[in-house]
Amino acid sequence: MSFDQMYREVILDHYKNPRRHGVLEGADATAEGVNPLCGDEVTISVAFDDDGETIRDVMFEGRGCAISQASTSMLMEMVKGKTATQVAELPKDDLLEEIGIPLTPVRLKCALLGLGVLKVALHRAKGTPLPEEWAGLDELELK
Repeated sequence: MSFDQMYREVILDHYKNPRRHGVLEGADATAEGVNPLCGDEVTISVAFDDDGETIRDVMFEGRGCAISQASTSMLMEMVKGKTATQVAELPKDDLLEEIGIPLTPVRLKCALLGLGVLKVALHRAKGTPLPEEWAGLDELELK
């Protein structure tokens, strides 16, 4: 089995069986985003630990293509237990490496929607900076 095929199977598994999918009651931070180019939608909720910084729980809801939903599922697993600052500083390349397959520019926006939404939620709740690298993704509607 090739690496591309293996990664495609992982993406399909995350799409069909998303991790950390659902509503997080009593969330400390939330944000939503839409990719108007293809209609992908993601809403992310975060609950912080008693220290107010560590992500105790994180969940998402959404609909859209396999890439947007699978990458957000992968992201949920990557960030649980990290601090808001660590996630705010998480480079998009770390998520893209986790996805593991080459993406076209349109699919890149699909893959990064969840990360953008999460960073907006953390920015609102904790004042973490939004990275300049998001300037190229201005078609995404992050609320």
